[in-house]
Amino acid sequence: MDPLEIGMKLGLRFVPFLFALCFHEYAHGLVAKWRGDNTAEQLGRLTLNPMAHADMLGTFILPISSIVFGLPIFFGWAKPVPVNGRNLKNIRTDMFWIALAGPLSNIFLAVVTTIFMFVAMRFNFLGSYVTPVFLMAEMFILINLFLAIFNILPVHPLDGGKVLARFLPASVNYKLEQNEQMSSIILMVLIFTGMLSILAIPVKYLFQLMLHIAGAPNLIEF
Repeated sequence: MDPLEIGMKLGLRFVPFLFALCFHEYAHGLVAKWRGDNTAEQLGRLTLNPMAHADMLGTFILPISSIVFGLPIFFGWAKPVPVNGRNLKNIRTDMFWIALAGPLSNIFLAVVTTIFMFVAMRFNFLGSYVTPVFLMAEMFILINLFLAIFNILPVHPLDGGKVLARFLPASVNYKLEQNEQMSSIILMVLIFTGMLSILAIPVKYLFQLMLHIAGAPNLIEF
């Protein structure tokens, strides 16, 4: 593959992915601070600096390899933000909001980008740059939607598992947390066998809805 083509693909897919991932973790740390736990801030994790959240395998090696080698699965993760439950006033309720903050932050970024595209279409201030800017913006929306919907799956260790814990008996949630390693393995198998491609259905619906609201052309097919 041409180095220039690789660079363009990295700019189009990896850069938005990296920012969305870091914003997701930053949101966890920020809400944890709001709820009384400043562990993330003390450890230097309350930042948008990607190196503070990066996991070498999940943040760099896997996603970059996927782009460079044209693999069908684009996937990755960051280091989870640490939360000390002893600093929270109501651990079940507070952990619910801390966990939910991650997926909601990605929805927030997708909505803000949609508003930007709507304004750009209405006032046409991008001129000849509209196509490359919209291509990046649409990829950013798409990545954020995938991150939000994947992470809200009600399975530990995903955010959705911690959200679900708010509504489960403590004993049941304890057993689920104890089996977190096994559920992680199952998730990885589902991802790399393509069985979680079903997530593309809600992502595609929301993506097309946002483009319709923005009045923007669909520049990305998936």
